[in-house]
Amino acid sequence: MIKFHPRKGTVLCCDFSKGFEPPEMVKVRPVIVITPQLPGRPGLCTVVPISSVEPVPMQPYHHKMDPGSLTPKMQATECWAKCDMLYTVGLNRLDRIRERKPDGKRIYMTTTATADDMTAIEVAILNGLGLRKYLK
Repeated sequence: MIKFHPRKGTVLCCDFSKGFEPPEMVKVRPVIVITPQLPGRPGLCTVVPISSVEPVPMQPYHHKMDPGSLTPKMQATECWAKCDMLYTVGLNRLDRIRERKPDGKRIYMTTTATADDMTAIEVAILNGLGLRKYLK
């Protein structure tokens, strides 16, 4: 669990396993923080989940992530931001991403999405909310 409000664009892990029910997100998965710390919302931030499963069919609210926005382990597979699944969650659900070094030691990582990914994610969020009809 993190004890600070992460910066916009930070890639973390979110535990959706408690308090959600299918078809909502119900497992631990990587997310991108899309809001800065906002006044009057202590302990909360809004995130978009990341999936390694290619969306079929691809929609304007999906965004294929640049590997440069991801941790080394996540870079091994293609990933998509699922921008139609916007969540505001408590910081207690968020943590750094756990990966293992080649020697088996556990390490905790964060990374930051590229500016191009963040711009595309913001457009995809608007599409997911039905507020935009096309991508530029």
